[in-house]
Formats: sequence, C-alpha cells, structure tokens
Amino acid sequence: MPRIISPSFLSADFLHLGDAARTVNDSRAEWFHLDVMDGVFVPNISFGLPVVSALRKATDKVLDVHLMIVQPERYVADFKAAGADYLTVHVEASTHLHRTLQSIRDAGMRAGVALNPHTPVSAIEEVAALTDMVLIMSVNPGFGGQRFIASSLDKVSRAKDLLLRKNSPALIQVDGGVNADNAAQIFAAGADVLVAGNAVFGAEDPVAAIQQLIEA
Repeated sequence: MPRIISPSFLSADFLHLGDAARTVNDSRAEWFHLDVMDGVFVPNISFGLPVVSALRKATDKVLDVHLMIVQPERYVADFKAAGADYLTVHVEASTHLHRTLQSIRDAGMRAGVALNPHTPVSAIEEVAALTDMVLIMSVNPGFGGQRFIASSLDKVSRAKDLLLRKNSPALIQVDGGVNADNAAQIFAAGADVLVAGNAVFGAEDPVAAIQQLIEA
C-alpha cells in the first residue's frame, strides 16, 4: 500500500508560496494539495486558478486539487488547463456526480470524490467505477487546523471495503487534523494518501515532518 503525503498549501505562508513549493519539492512528499474554496459551499475563500497555474510551474509533482465549490462541473476544463492532475469534487456539491466524474476523466485528469463527515460511504457506491480517489474529510471542510474526527477511522475502513467489493483500484485520501500522532492509525485503517497542512507547514522542519508522517 502506498504512503503518499500531500502537503496542504492552505497552511503555507501565502506571501512565500514559492519557498513553500521548493520545500515540498525537496521532501519525500509526492503531491501538492490545493484547496479551492468559494465561500458558498464552505464558509471560507481560499484561492483559485491563478495559484494552481503558478504552482504548476514550480513543481513536477502531482497537483492534487480539491474543489470545495458549488457546481464544480463548470470549471473542469479550466483546472485541466491550469495543470491539475487529480481533481476532486464533493458528493454534496455535484448534482450530477456521475457526469462530473466522467468529464474529469475525459479531460485527462484523475477523478476524486470527497465525502463530508456526515455523508455516508454508501453515497459513492454507484460511482465507484468512475472514481480514481475517495477523499474522506476527517474535519468539516473550510478551515485548516481543526481536530481529527476519530470516527473517520472506521469510515476509512468502510470505504476500503466498498472499493474492494466494487473491484475499484481507487486510492483513499484523508484530509483534516492529520499529524504524526494519528498518521499510523489512518494508514492502518486503509488510507493511501494523507493530506497534512499545519503538521507540515507549521513544523520547524517541514521536510522532517513529512518524513515522520511517511514512516509513522
């Protein structure tokens, strides 16, 4: 099972994003996690296409773009053009989820589907075949620095069971409150990719923090 770390640039110093990108490039993290928020689906506004495009120029690593926006299907082509490799949309935000996931794949990206803490794993049962990654939100989305919701561990296990039952090779990603104290448990529950914001960019040595998460 892979152990991929995807540092969340929502927790980086926005005045020095280039420095943050160089730090992650020098680490064992394989992905950049970019949270796009619209102030409607979630109560926060983060950044959009220009930042994704700029970071695409700063790295050859995977750009893991998480859309926390309403009607994400409107921007599939735009995020492809900006350089996204994975594009994740929320079950709760996409009325025609099957069509949206297909359009992401048709655009040449990998399609992710995210579940808020209150949304059951069964919500992705009918789209498992179109999903390259399932994102389990282990906090309520919108802000960094929240505490990990402990019941998310069981949810990760249930997601893993569903994907195995559907014969899906989709990765499982966990986002929210991830740190060195719980990383081992999350991986053990079945996660493949951990998103870490404050645990990386709030650390004195982000490169060492990433190493610690991988080896948890």
